[in-house]
Parts: sequence; C-alpha cells; structure tokens
Amino acid sequence: MNQLTKTALCLAIVTALNGCMVGPNYEKPAHVSENNFIHSAELDQENAKSKKTIADMTQWWRSFNDTLLVQFIEQALDQNLTLKQAIARVNQADAQVASLRSQLLPSGQFNAQATKAHISLDDLTGRVLNSMPGFNRNINLYDLNAGLNWEVDIFGGTRRGVEAAMAEYQASQASVIATQLKITAEVADAYVAIRTLQARIAIAKERASTQGKLVDLIKLQLSRGIVPEFQLRQAEGSLAEVQATIPALENGLEMAMNAFDVLMGDQPGTHRTKLEKRQAIPVAPSIDTATGPAELLRRRPDIIVAERKLAASNAQIGQAISEYYPKISISGLIGTITTKYGVLFSSDANRAVGVVGLRWRLFDFGRVEAEVAAAEGVNEEALAAYRLTVLKAAEEVENAFSTVVKKSNEQRILASGEASLAKSRDATLAGYKSGALSLLEVLDTDERLLRMQDATIRAQSDSVRATIQSFKALGGGWDAQSFS
Repeated sequence: MNQLTKTALCLAIVTALNGCMVGPNYEKPAHVSENNFIHSAELDQENAKSKKTIADMTQWWRSFNDTLLVQFIEQALDQNLTLKQAIARVNQADAQVASLRSQLLPSGQFNAQATKAHISLDDLTGRVLNSMPGFNRNINLYDLNAGLNWEVDIFGGTRRGVEAAMAEYQASQASVIATQLKITAEVADAYVAIRTLQARIAIAKERASTQGKLVDLIKLQLSRGIVPEFQLRQAEGSLAEVQATIPALENGLEMAMNAFDVLMGDQPGTHRTKLEKRQAIPVAPSIDTATGPAELLRRRPDIIVAERKLAASNAQIGQAISEYYPKISISGLIGTITTKYGVLFSSDANRAVGVVGLRWRLFDFGRVEAEVAAAEGVNEEALAAYRLTVLKAAEEVENAFSTVVKKSNEQRILASGEASLAKSRDATLAGYKSGALSLLEVLDTDERLLRMQDATIRAQSDSVRATIQSFKALGGGWDAQSFS
C-alpha cells in the first residue's frame, strides 16, 4: 500500500468517526423588532373602556361564553375533512423520516432454500452429465445464508436528507395546527354571521311591518283628500325596498348555514335545527396585546411552517453537495450450501464473502453542480417566502386590531344614536297619545330607530368578527410551548 493510499484511507476513517457533514449548517433568520404593534395602545384603551375579560389565547373561543359555539368548534376539530387531510400528511412525513433514518444503518437479509431436482437426459446438460461416472439424476441442494449491506454515510449526504425530512415533518405538524386555527376561526366567524343575519332579518321584518302600517295610513289619508298621491307612491316604494331586503338576507342565511355544515364536515342541513332558533350575537372578550411581533414568530403556525421549510431547503443543499464525494459501501455474506442435508453446517459447506465498494460520480460534476445550484435556489426562495409570511402575519394583526378599535368606536356611536332615537320614539308616541302628534310621525320615528338598530347590529358583528380574526392572526388556539 503506497503512502497516498494510506493517507486517503486514514482521512476517510477520521472523517467517518467525526461524523462530518458537508453543506451549510442551518441558522434561524434574525428575529423581528421587539416593539409592539402599531394599534396595541389603541386596543389597550379599548379594553379599558369595555372592561371585558381578557381571553385565554389557547382556547379563546370559550371566552365568548356561548355554549353552543364551544360545542360546534370542538366538533369541527374532531371531524373536519380538511384537518383530516393535514393529519394524513403528517403521517406521510413521519414515514419518510423513518425511511431515511433506516438508510443510515446496515440492512440485512436471511435466505433459506431447499431444492430437489430431477435432471432430464434429453437436453445437452443432461447428456453431458450422464456420461460421467456415478451421475445421479436426482439432486438435492440446501442453501442458508445471511447477508449485510451498508453504505457508509461518510460525508453526511444521508444525514442531511434525514435533517431535511425531519424539518418537513415538523412543518407538516405545524400545518395541522394552522389548519386547526383556521377551522376554529372560520366556525366562530360563520356562527357570528348566522346570528347577525338572524337579527337583521328580524329587524327587516319589523321595518316592513312599520312601512306597511305607514302605507295603510297614507292610503286612508289619500281617500280623505288629506295628502297627495305621490306620498302614497313614495311610501309604497319604501315598503318594497324594505321587503326586498328580506329574501336577500334569508338567502344569505341559508348559504351561511350550508357553509357552516360543510365546515363541520357534515351534509348541508345537518345543524339547521340547532341553529334556527335565534340567539344574540356573542359578546367578544378582550385581546391580550402582550403578544408582540417577536412572540408572533413563536406562536403563528404558518410562520413555523415557513421556517421549517427553510431549514429543510438548507439541509438539501448539503445533500446535493455530498454528491461531489465518493460513496463507500460494505457488503458481506455468510452461510452454508450443500447437496447433503446431514453436512449442512460442516466446515466444508460453509462459505463467506466480504466486499468493499466505491461509487463516485467522478465525471458527472457538471450535473452535481447544477443540482447544488438548484438546491441553493430553492433555499433562497424559501427564505423569501419566510420573510413574506412574517410580514403578512404582522399585516393581518395590524388590520385586525385596527378593525376592532374602529368598529367598536362605530358601535358606540351608533348605540348612542339608537338610544337617542328610542327616546324620540317614546316622546313621539306620548305626543300621539295626547293628540299633539300624528300616527305618521310615530311610524316615521319607528322606521328611523329600526334603521339605526340594523346599523348597530352590523357594527357589533363586524367588531366581534374582527376580534375573531385578531385571535387567528395572533396564532391563538394552541399551546405554543408544546411545539418548542
């Protein structure tokens, strides 16, 4: 063995013992600013005004104090079909990790075979053998052997593959959590939408009733020559306008209920009985603004998915680089083979084989270089995707916080206006009873009040739904410590 061969052998042994892995080691991207969100201070002020309980982020839907909503969410998490698909992908990724890890270890096999043959004397082989003394046409052959194959992962290509697969597995786990949070928010949002439409339909029917009474009154006045005809036509037009909103709202309610059932993983109409009884829009709890941008990186599952995919792409660079280096494999076989059963394990029947192999893509470096460049390109894309995911997450939080604050302010203004109109209606009704005001003025005040109530309900609904989106945007709905 010459000096160069000895040196190469020693280098290979040392490298194997040290567990060398080619390619860049992964480092997480730098964290974002520790500052609070832009609208955190406004939201804190809103929390102080409302004096509502701050929700537990891990199970925020329970803080709405709506038993039916809690039941629906828990049922959806148990049977939603989109979530079942995500869970199935986790199982696939887990199997991929196990498959790649097994490649780091030797693979063995055991074979046992007993053969009994009766040789033909009419073919060429039989004629030749038959010419030999002592030839026996009946042959027995017994063969037992155990084999071993192992490709030694000297330069870490397989280990980088395991690293990439493990990161993909973790990404699939986070995807399940992201799906859970999405479903939770969608069920809560759909539930609030249903309660909102039910309330608006009730108000629309009241408005139609009020407008109908107004039309009847104007008809009576017209018949007595008190009012001109155009007032009747205007009142009829207003009545038709209000009446037309009812089918549109009812159709929206039908569609919302059907979408709700599909979210639950059921046929449309399944939960109609539970939902058809009108209930108030649930009151949203306060949002904990302590979850800042830095905490968002740890809590948002879609950010975790993007970060784990970035880690996987980094490992795949090393996997591609390992193809520049030779692959060394070790194979062995021990066993026994004989034509006589009684001497199966005798020394004369024993056999053993050992093989050391070398595989090297020595004249294929152009293709390897292209594979490395492709892996680096995927890594750059994954890094950009991660950064964009972080920015989009922050945008969602800011938009949700802003909507909560603005819609809450709008709701308060409308509620104040509703209170004023309610007092006006009471005063108008008292004036009508005393004979100072006409029924026409009473009905007109009722119509104004009902319009204001509809606007108030819409603002309340928007505020509650924005709160739901805030919990979703903040990654609420799971214990982030369990993934750390």
